[in-house]
Amino acid sequence: MSLLSLHDKAVLAARLARDPALHQMELGDLDDLLWPHTSWYTLGEDGPVALLYSVGDPPTLLALGRPEEDAAWRELLHALLPVLPRCFLGHLSADALDMLSGSYAVQRHGTLRRMALTDPALADRHPAGPWKPRPLSRADLPELTALFAAGYPGNWFDDRMLDSGRYVGARDDSGSLVAVAGVHVHSPDHRVAALGNVTTHPAARGRGAAAACVAELCRLLADTVDHVGLNVRADNATAIRLYERLGFTHVLDFEEATFTAR
Repeated sequence: MSLLSLHDKAVLAARLARDPALHQMELGDLDDLLWPHTSWYTLGEDGPVALLYSVGDPPTLLALGRPEEDAAWRELLHALLPVLPRCFLGHLSADALDMLSGSYAVQRHGTLRRMALTDPALADRHPAGPWKPRPLSRADLPELTALFAAGYPGNWFDDRMLDSGRYVGARDDSGSLVAVAGVHVHSPDHRVAALGNVTTHPAARGRGAAAACVAELCRLLADTVDHVGLNVRADNATAIRLYERLGFTHVLDFEEATFTAR
């Protein structure tokens, strides 16, 4: 089969919406803010769809599928080889990662777990405690950048997402920003959001600030989306338990790695 490039949002939305828990990031990338930075590839009308997202250095390849799609993904990735960048970050199954290792040097970053909010009532009932998280704006960017440097160095953060109004933060008694939860994508048109950049300042950990922020963000998103998900390191048992208490469940584990052409 020949590699096909897709450019019709409606066609892509219909295909990705067959499994919104798995394709929450891709559906969000159909939003007008992110769409100009996307390239979409497939081999046929019913096969899997790969997304190459050009924001960031290096760009990111999203190639996630259910186990029953492994053979179709191997075929698609083989066809993608001539058009892939010389260096990219990949989110894909371990089987697909091994297939690309013949053409690329692979720097593995670990296994991530995709989770989806399947019991939003748990997040809605979660107490805010003393934190009372509030929405953040661009005026909070300097504080937010400092918080990431202290609590989440090296994270992937697109400050344009602050303009979505879907970042919330918690402050301590002195007024300092100590915890945050935000979104990587938020698309009311496609009724989907993917949470990200959840962190707490090291000095404030263990006091429920991040959980309060995630719960408040889920409440805030409920008016505009039906599907909420996130990625978390599969070996981060503490974070996984937190998300499970808030109503998130396991969707799929996948590998994150940087690929550099040999």
